Amino acid sequence: MKQRYEKTKQQILKILPYKMRMYFERNVDFEKLQEIRIRINRPVLLKENGKEKKVVADQKIYEASAADMKECVEYISKYSRYAYEHEMSQGFLTVEGGHRVGFAGKIIRDGTKIRHMKEITSLNIRVAHEKKGCADELIQYLVENGRILHTLIISPPGLGKTTLLRDLIRQLSNGTRWNEGCSVGVVDERMELGSVYQGEIQNDLGIRSDVLSGCTKEEGMMMLVRSMAPEVIAVDEIGREEEIPAILYAMCSGCRFLATAHGDDVRQLKEKPFFKEMIQGKYFERFIVLSGIPGRDQEVRIYDTKECCLNMQE
Repeated sequence: MKQRYEKTKQQILKILPYKMRMYFERNVDFEKLQEIRIRINRPVLLKENGKEKKVVADQKIYEASAADMKECVEYISKYSRYAYEHEMSQGFLTVEGGHRVGFAGKIIRDGTKIRHMKEITSLNIRVAHEKKGCADELIQYLVENGRILHTLIISPPGLGKTTLLRDLIRQLSNGTRWNEGCSVGVVDERMELGSVYQGEIQNDLGIRSDVLSGCTKEEGMMMLVRSMAPEVIAVDEIGREEEIPAILYAMCSGCRFLATAHGDDVRQLKEKPFFKEMIQGKYFERFIVLSGIPGRDQEVRIYDTKECCLNMQE
């Protein structure tokens, strides 16, 4: 465990400006670190276990300078922003270790198409955390007579639904006491699940998983069904009308389905047209709802199609 977080620490430190790096090396717990937000002429903000705090160096709140931003972007793009132009035009870039860097700045268009982004004014570094085993207690509720049930993970942002999905993929791919290992097709649109970096999958998604990254979820689902014949398809953050035909296509092709969605609970999702149709149509057989604060007082509840909680403890 310590070795893994030391590796994470080194991966993050090497993309930070030198002055900032000195502070992080001495004062930040990389096991708890979730996000680093850097904005020109604004305080550098960290999020640790769901709590935000300002970076303080030499008894002063550290405000990022334009030089800090330039240095950081150079490290992230390895001094070749042109080589990463396509990725940056999407607003984010995946770096070594699967950590994702989001950008805000001036958009340059070529007709209706976004060509690239320059004059970066803000960065959001989201630290990737693998928590192997976090799905251990859930698998039994998601498998019935060896058959994996269509499952939707629901939570507000930042509560760990992507981390949980990643571990579910790994366990279903490798096999558990509840299911035999199966092929899992992963559509990694924002490169947060497998976090492919220079052709290598940075996160452990199991021995039978195939990752398709850099395309939309609807494109990816159709491609995987046709090309890789997965038994399970996994996607992160569904919610667009265009995705419904692809989800139905995958389900009707015999694929089991794992997905995440932003929301507080099942009832709230029903208020959105996209999810109302899917929930009332019983596309999903299990709902995992995350609430609370990651690492402290977090609750995980599993519901069936009748919204009965299956893991309620007395």
